Amino acid sequence: MPDYEFQQLHLPRGTSRSDARRILTEHAEYGLWELDRLTVRRDGSRRVVLRRRIIRQLRTI
Repeated sequence: MPDYEFQQLHLPRGTSRSDARRILTEHAEYGLWELDRLTVRRDGSRRVVLRRRIIRQLRTI
């Protein structure tokens, strides 16, 4: 079973869709993050949970 690390982002209410898309695209391209969960709250802000797989290196002797 793969292990993941998670990162949470909070995008405030005034963030446009294009800016949110740009931010998430940069995280995906440069940090290898993928979208795990996106929640739009009643006040219009967004809570984003990103995840990426932890690659474990095996020690060789």
